[in-house]
Parts: sequence; C-alpha cells; structure tokens
Amino acid sequence: MDYMKKIVYQSNYWYNDGLRKAQIRDMSGAITSLRRSLQFNRENIAARNLLGLVYYGVGEVPEALVEWIISKNLRSRDNIADYYIKTVQASAKELEAVNLAIKKYNQCLAYCQQNGEDLAVIQLKQVVSAHPSFLKAYQLLALIYLHTEQYSQARQMIRTARKLDTTNEITLHYMHELMRKKGRRRQDKKKEDAVEYNLGNETIIQPKHSRLKEMAGQLAVANIFIGAAIGAAIIWFLVAPAVNQSRSDQMNDQMRDYSAQIKSLEAQVSAQTRTLDNYRASGENAEVDTQQAQLTRDSYENLMTVSEQYDSQEYSDVTMADTLINVSRDALGANAQARYDELTADIYPDACEANFDIGTEALNAGDYQGAIDALYKVVRMDEGYNGGQALFNLAQAYEGNGDNENATAYYQQVVESYGDSEYAGNAQARLDAIGQTEDTAE
Repeated sequence: MDYMKKIVYQSNYWYNDGLRKAQIRDMSGAITSLRRSLQFNRENIAARNLLGLVYYGVGEVPEALVEWIISKNLRSRDNIADYYIKTVQASAKELEAVNLAIKKYNQCLAYCQQNGEDLAVIQLKQVVSAHPSFLKAYQLLALIYLHTEQYSQARQMIRTARKLDTTNEITLHYMHELMRKKGRRRQDKKKEDAVEYNLGNETIIQPKHSRLKEMAGQLAVANIFIGAAIGAAIIWFLVAPAVNQSRSDQMNDQMRDYSAQIKSLEAQVSAQTRTLDNYRASGENAEVDTQQAQLTRDSYENLMTVSEQYDSQEYSDVTMADTLINVSRDALGANAQARYDELTADIYPDACEANFDIGTEALNAGDYQGAIDALYKVVRMDEGYNGGQALFNLAQAYEGNGDNENATAYYQQVVESYGDSEYAGNAQARLDAIGQTEDTAE
C-alpha cells in the first residue's frame, strides 16, 4: 500500500539522518534520529545495527549488545550484527573490564552522595583508563572538577567528552558552566568556604555545600536503568545460541501485532503525507545543519582558546583578536555570549587601533594588499571605527588594488551609514569617478 511506502521512506530518511550525524560524531543526535527510524520500522536492520554502533562509540556496551541481539533475531542470516556480537564475545577480558568500569562508576556516584569527591576522582580515573570511550565517566569527572574549582582539569574532561559526542546536552551544559564560573572568578577573587586538602600531587578543594550530592542522586536513578540493561544484555547473550521454535512462534506473534498496528495508521495517511513533505524539505537543509554544527563547534573552541590566552596574560590584544573575530556570537549560548562580550570589550579597542595604524601606513606606502588585510580586521571588529574612516581607507585600498567591486561596496557603505562624517563626500566623489571610468571602458 501507498502508506506502507511512506512509512518505509520515513524510516530510511531518519536512518540517513542518523548516519550523517554519526559521521560527524553527533552521537546524541544520531541516537535520536535512529530511534525515530525504528519507530517507523522496527525491522530496519541497518538502523538498528548503526544504533548499536553509536551506543558502543560512547561506551554504552550493554545497550549496543541489546540492539545487535534484537537485530540478529529479526534476521539470523547475512546480518553484520552477528560479527559485532562475536567480536565482543571473543574479547571476554574487555567485556569484563567494561562491566567492572560500570560498577566502579556506580560506586563513584555513591561516593559523591557521601561528599567523597576525592575518592570518586581516583576511581573515575581508573574507569576512563580501563574504558576510554565511557562518556558518562568523563562527564562525572568534569562535574566533580567544576564543583571543586579545578577548572583546568574540568576543561580537559569536557574536551574529551566532546570528542566522543560533539553535541551532548550535558557536556555543553558543563562547558557553559565552566565559562560562567571562570568569569565569576575573575570578577570576585573571594572563594566560598571550602575544605582544602592534598591528595598525592593534587590539591582537592571541596565546597561544604555542594549540589554534587543532589545531582549524583539523579545520576544514581539513571544508573538503575543501566544495571537493568546490563542484566537484559547478559540474559539475551547467553540464550541467543539456543533459540528454539517457541521463540520463532513468539516472533511471529509480534509480527502479527506489528501488522495490526500498521493497519491502524491508515487513518493518518493525510497527516503522514504532510510530514513527508516536511522531511523532504528538511533533507534539503541537512547540509546547512551540518555547517551550522561545525560553526558552533569552531566558535566554542576559538572562544575557549582566547579565554585561556586572556587569562595567561601572555598574548597581545592583536593576537587574541585574530582568533576572536572568527567566533560567531549567534552560535553561542547565553553564558558564552556574556564571556564573548566581556572579551571583545577589553580586546577589540587596542586591537582596532593597532590594525588601523598598520593598515593606514600600508595604504600610504602603496601596499594595498597589506592595507586590506589589516583594515578588514578593523571593520570586522568595529565597522564604524573613527567615524567611518576605517571603511573609507579599506575602500581606497581595494580601489588601489584594482578591485572596484569591493571598493564600490565600501564607499557606498560610508555614504549610507556615515553620511554626516567628513568621509562621506570623498566617498561619493570616488563612487562617481569609478562610475565614469566604467562607463568609458564600456
């Protein structure tokens, strides 16, 4: 039937969307898309196997095994899930290490509830060493470091977590929190009452009143489900080789139930058609979404780089400005935007002055390309610098370099935006001269 084709199409669309996201390590987005694909078609073997790989990529081995075993039961032959299962089974030591790492992670949650962050840190380091792709362990380490004000270590854990899953909401939240706390520390050097003691070569600062215990309790609830998933995976893994006729009958019953559910969707054909049109439009914007995700990641990385340079006080304003102008403010969250505004307010004025002097000197010396390079930075930082003089000088540099198209654009911008300035009249005269030259050439 026509509606069946539409359901299969939608399932394949979300699979392709999940595949694109997995390729750029947007694991959270990939999981959401692949789950949606399976909602439309639970027998989409490619989507189920990929979902298992995504879970495995962020260290959720039990969840990965569950998906692969279900996939194998849906299609017992010519199914790559069989290879994945055998690979995990062949590495018994690795599976045991993963199981032990999860148990230690749960123990760390208990330590956090008891204000034993120092013990949790020691054990979590062992966890990530034994299970390097365990995303939740890196996130918990980052959380502890944030609450004990060890911001350098927190930044390292957040960066590692972002490499595993670039758009995970918890990781991005911790990144925003890191930016906010570092900004607050610069404004107010007074620390809250805390207990400070040494542990080996590390200094642990533990706030007396921390929300870590409360948040660890929430994580403990979530890990009840992890334990349930581990038990389910082990049960499935042990009984899979002994699949018998009764299971086949059960699967047939499930398929009949599934067919009945499909028939109930017939009344929703018109709504599904509208959804299909929306998905097609979304598919056209998939490339744009990928570029936006890349812009967001680059903006955060550049902002953190400049923030570190600024704190070190070892870099010039010009050097920091060269990186800061590549940050898209609109791609940042509220806390990161506040940090961006703070940095630009302190760095841009001196950087504009230095680049303006360099550009103007190059323009007067006939080095038009050098003038363009320097003055373009000024205009990006402060379009109206010196009442429009930077724009006017940039237009002159483009004209001197033979680029009348850009020269005209910047002269026109001076006339329209700074008509009351002393440069507007000269800009209009140059526009008229360029126009006459082009008319003569024609």
